[in-house]
Amino acid sequence: MIKLKDFFIHELGLKKDRQTSKFVYLFNLIFLIVLVLITFYFMFKNVSYTFNWDSVWEYRQKFIDGFFMTIIISFFALILSFIIGLFFAYAQNSKLIILRFFSRFYIEIIRGTPLLVQILIFFYVFANNLGFENRYIVGTVILALFAGAYVSEIIRGAIESVDFEQYETALSLGMTNYQMYRYIIFPQAFRRMLPALTGQFASIIKDSSLLSIISISEFTMNAQEVNAYTYSTLESYIPLAVGYLLLTYPISYYTNKLEANIRK
Repeated sequence: MIKLKDFFIHELGLKKDRQTSKFVYLFNLIFLIVLVLITFYFMFKNVSYTFNWDSVWEYRQKFIDGFFMTIIISFFALILSFIIGLFFAYAQNSKLIILRFFSRFYIEIIRGTPLLVQILIFFYVFANNLGFENRYIVGTVILALFAGAYVSEIIRGAIESVDFEQYETALSLGMTNYQMYRYIIFPQAFRRMLPALTGQFASIIKDSSLLSIISISEFTMNAQEVNAYTYSTLESYIPLAVGYLLLTYPISYYTNKLEANIRK
């Protein structure tokens, strides 16, 4: 039985550790910020470049429009890529040989060729011949197809990493295939695929910048247009970098929190 005195000593010790941990975290954060600011200061100190933010500020609406367009394209591409990834992860283990062959063909072709080439071929060859003229929808689908191949491999690898004994245990309990994957396999695989999915979903946002090649007015293309109008290169691309960071960091942050909650 724990004595009251020992309990208070233990609780006070935990509280002190938490306070120390917060202090160390805050100190390291401030130190990192100062280090980064000093680095940027010395990097730009000797650069013979005169910043002209006023000219870029006049086109701020283009940055805003492009930023939200990137969010919309990335959001739908993210959802569609996960659906595609789930389908092809299942198809790779299908009893139909033709479906397995088609899945491997799709994954190898997509992962083995540059996204830039895929965008050009899908848009100017397939989409045009099929009569799809909405470049925003086509661009979203292309981005989802590209990411879907990687998501498929992430899901397949996570599922196959689950110990075979888990499958045997589920079958011995009389579970159906749906119940086995729903309650036993997928929860374990989800924890393992989460870090890789986070990186892939962040890549979708950054890869959307290549859609500017088919004249989609997303964040990158609008920044390029502002640069062409104002000849202010750094002033146009620094907000672009900050914008993509604002889009990708929350994915990483909330995924880490979700991963920590799952482990509890």
